[in-house]
Amino acid sequence: MKLIIQIPCYNEAETLEVALNDLPTHIDGIDEIEYLIINDGSRDNTVEVAKRWGVDHIVNFKQNQGLAKGFIAGLDGCLRCGADIIVNTDADDQYKGADIEKIVRPILNGDADMVIGARPIDETEHFSYIKKKLQHLGSWSVRRASNTNVPDAPSGFRAFSREAAMKLNVVNDYTYTLETIVQAGRENIPMMSVPIRTNAELRPSRLFKSMWGYVKKSILTILRAYVMYKPLKAFTLISLPFIFIGTGIGVRFLYYVSVGRSGGHIQSLILGCTLIIIGFLIFVIGILADTIASNRRILQDVQFHVKSIEYGREPRMEAPLFTEEREVLKRIK
Repeated sequence: MKLIIQIPCYNEAETLEVALNDLPTHIDGIDEIEYLIINDGSRDNTVEVAKRWGVDHIVNFKQNQGLAKGFIAGLDGCLRCGADIIVNTDADDQYKGADIEKIVRPILNGDADMVIGARPIDETEHFSYIKKKLQHLGSWSVRRASNTNVPDAPSGFRAFSREAAMKLNVVNDYTYTLETIVQAGRENIPMMSVPIRTNAELRPSRLFKSMWGYVKKSILTILRAYVMYKPLKAFTLISLPFIFIGTGIGVRFLYYVSVGRSGGHIQSLILGCTLIIIGFLIFVIGILADTIASNRRILQDVQFHVKSIEYGREPRMEAPLFTEEREVLKRIK
């Protein structure tokens, strides 16, 4: 059983060694622990610090690609190196390395494929009052969108089984934390949270330049993820106000017609018909988006099997393959 701990890095030379020194070297049930950093176009000597410390693997970007792309590149690198479990943590030593055992234990026990460390947000001193409230609000929104009970959605301290890592996709350029929860919840990937501890702040967060920017990007990420995984429901909810208001205006016009006072209300009839047409078109878009989402799920299944073959390991099946499918996989190999 191999565990690889990955750390996304962008100009982290000052704090990386502190974070690395805090990582565990042995966990019961784990035969081998390796370390991987994602150098996201750093302009300082982050890579030199990592090499001097003895990091096993380095994924290099020539220029900054953002946290989301770095995270996915890290997962790919860990899978290629044969990881059975992948842990993602931060280079600023925000999370206590000793708690890595807590987040990998449910995977080792077969209770989950994705585990998220829940920070004590209300007890974290360097979080402002507004940030604490926004963290709770964001986590509540993600729980509603993903149909899960994750208490700390923005937490980047996570563990993934090999199967879960091969299923995850991130399409936004901002952050992986919110979208992966929505995806896992909607794709029924077994997921749970465990309480963790945090260290004192070594440097301010670089993920967002202002609180408003963080809120705006988080809202857009949640909405985009929800529309991607539940398009028919999302577009139906958007279309209903247009249809109801348009129908109400139409009923009002019919009432005036019945009492002989329809004159002067033609504009209302036009408005009502326009709103109904708009609502119907939005609903049709939802049907088309749902069809596209069905094709995306098929492509995700194909991608999962291709990754299983590429990374040199058969996927874990819930049910046996049919004979024809088994023969196809053998021919591909």
